[in-house]
Amino acid sequence: MFQLRFTTLVEAPLTVAFDVARALGRPWSFPLTEVVSVRPEHDVFTAGPVGRRGWVTHSRRFSATGAGTLVDEQVDGGSGLPGVLGRVVDRVVLRPRIARAMQAHLDALAAAAARRALDVVQVVGAAVVDGDRVLVARRSGGVYDGCWEFPGGKVERGEPELAALVRECREELGITVVPQSFVGEVLLDGVVAGGAPGASTMRVWSARVADGAPVAHEHSELRWVGAGELDGLDWIPADRPLLPAVRSLVERR
Repeated sequence: MFQLRFTTLVEAPLTVAFDVARALGRPWSFPLTEVVSVRPEHDVFTAGPVGRRGWVTHSRRFSATGAGTLVDEQVDGGSGLPGVLGRVVDRVVLRPRIARAMQAHLDALAAAAARRALDVVQVVGAAVVDGDRVLVARRSGGVYDGCWEFPGGKVERGEPELAALVRECREELGITVVPQSFVGEVLLDGVVAGGAPGASTMRVWSARVADGAPVAHEHSELRWVGAGELDGLDWIPADRPLLPAVRSLVERR
C-alpha cells in the first residue's frame, strides 16, 4: 500500500483551476468512478480492482490564495499483492510510476488553467480597513441599485490583479490604497450573478488607505462600518459570502 501527496500552485482563479482539472481528467489508463464532487472545492475518484487485485483512490482539494489556486492531490493505492512481494512492487514499481505521471499531469494542469484564465472575466474587490472599521459603498443604478458592496471592478486583460485593485480604488474612490491580505474568492456565475459556469470570478483583498480621503465618484454613498453593522446592510449577492472573513478581519484589529 502507498500514499503519495502532490501540491501545485495554479495561476488561475479557483473555478478555472477546478473546471480545467475536471476536463483534463486523471493521468491513469484505467477508468475511475466518481465518489465525491463539490465544485470548486474538491473531488474524489476511485478504481478497483486494477488488474487482479490493485486499487487506487485519487482525491483533490482546491483552495483560493492571493497568488492563485492551491491544488492538493493525494493518491492512495496498492498492488494488492501479499507480503514482501506486494511491498516491493508498491515501493519500487508503482510509486515511481505514479510520481512521474502526476508531475506531468500537474504541469499540464497549471499551463492549461493559466491559458484559460485569460478568457475569464476577473473582478477584484477591496475591503478597505481603517482600525476597526471597513469601507462599504452603495450602488447607484443597475440591477442592484441601493445595495452595498466592497469597491472594485474588472481586471483588464493582461493587468495584474493587485494593480487593478489599486486602479479601481483610485477611479471609484479617489484614494491610493496598499493591498494587504487575501480575503477570499466568490464565483460570479450560476446562482450568484448568472452567466455560464466559469465565466467570471471575484477575488477580494483587504487594503489600507495610503493617500487621500474616500469620495463617492461612482456610488451614491460611502460608509465606514464596524463588524457588528455588516449583517444589517442590504448586500449584493456576490459580496455577502465574504462577510464572515471581513468581519474576522475587522475584529482582529
